[in-house]
Amino acid sequence: MQPPLDGARTMEALDAALRSTAADEFEIAVLARSGEYTRFAGQVIHQPQDIVEVQYLVRALVNGHPYRVATSTAADLDRAVAAAATGARIRAELSKEAGQVRLAVIDAAATAAGTGTGTGADVGAGSPPSRPVAADPAKPQAPYWYRDTEAYDVAARSALAKEAMATALAAGGEAAGMFGRAVTQQLVATSAGIRRQIAATEASGALTVTIDDGTAHWVDLSRSAGRLDVAGSVARAVNQARAGRGRVELPAGRYPVVLGAEAVGELLGFLPDVGFTGTLAAAGIGITAQAGQLLAAPLVNVADDAGADVGLPIGFDIEGVTKRRVDFFRHGLVGAAVTDLATAAALGRPSTGHAHIAREQVPEPTAPNIVMPAGPGTEDELIAQLEHGVYLQRFWYTRLVDRITGTITGVTRDACFLIESGRLTTPLNGLRFTESVLGVLAGVEAIGADVRSQPIPNVWNGAISAPSVRVAAFRLGAAPIEPAA
Repeated sequence: MQPPLDGARTMEALDAALRSTAADEFEIAVLARSGEYTRFAGQVIHQPQDIVEVQYLVRALVNGHPYRVATSTAADLDRAVAAAATGARIRAELSKEAGQVRLAVIDAAATAAGTGTGTGADVGAGSPPSRPVAADPAKPQAPYWYRDTEAYDVAARSALAKEAMATALAAGGEAAGMFGRAVTQQLVATSAGIRRQIAATEASGALTVTIDDGTAHWVDLSRSAGRLDVAGSVARAVNQARAGRGRVELPAGRYPVVLGAEAVGELLGFLPDVGFTGTLAAAGIGITAQAGQLLAAPLVNVADDAGADVGLPIGFDIEGVTKRRVDFFRHGLVGAAVTDLATAAALGRPSTGHAHIAREQVPEPTAPNIVMPAGPGTEDELIAQLEHGVYLQRFWYTRLVDRITGTITGVTRDACFLIESGRLTTPLNGLRFTESVLGVLAGVEAIGADVRSQPIPNVWNGAISAPSVRVAAFRLGAAPIEPAA
């Protein structure tokens, strides 16, 4: 298991490209990933696949005016640098005023601490000039490379796939899914002297078990393959699918619920949309205008945390800035937004190190490692606390309806059950719901210990890690919307 690029040689190529004098400043970020996937369904491993992705992101500045060019090959790097410089120069010539964009500069304190672990060293750090280092910096010692993920090879993954299919078959059903591993590399070099690089492992698994009309789902990912608990997760999914046969309709209404870890993760994925990004905060839109107010239950803590040992942490962003922990909710109080250099400057504060460029989207700060920490009780204990309610394993087809209220719509899916006398009983068909994420967080009454991680689509190294929770009320079906208190 090797990184897709030779880190030393790639950094030498970046150094050579940065010698260009065609622009005032340059920044080059390299995002590389080598993934191996073992897909299975119908009692066969049907699609073993290896995928290598590499992208060189070049940004040039002329008189404060930026221009970006990307390429997928090192052979085109010099051409990309020249094209970026030309674009920046044209923008500068067309403007009557100096631009406001600045690249990160070396942060001596972060450089001294920035000794990241893994097969590639984190050899530098950056933050905006003339600003203090933000409190509570992401821990640079966060583990990135795991030997157990090295051992999670095609033979090990194939054996797990065969065991999952056999277990489901013995229960009268079938299992379909994927087990995979990857190496992620991130390198940043700038004309200001920043040099940072890291290589990190990634292990993942996902499956759906179907027995008659009963289904159950599982997904998890981590830097460490040993944390996935594949065997235990398969067994639980089979039991849930078996219990899920004979689904019935649930009358529309507001019900006390236990939300599984996947359902909670889906809800937390909408927090950036309600205002926890620098783009929205700089525009005066969204929830951070209410910073310090109690809008979630006091036991709710949610943060983007590159120092966490769950999800897919990486300690710096594509601008070379050290990622800081950013609390969205701390004991229920509204926190701050993640920022990049541009949005941080607009807000008059240091960058939190969350610069990001998604495929076919404009650059904007993004929260890639959202974490809600575990509570004291198991999911079974949360269920046992309810005399009557509903268990919802996960959601799908979710969409934002109202940014201000945090209202989304979607459909419940897979293992959903009535809860009666503290036990899962009657399985339920999927239901459309329209509910406020903020309202759900305000109604959290207990938090489980079973944190699981799921990917964030179209976000580089993106993951949401969440436990199951018990919530006072959740609107299912076409139940009347109660007026806000």
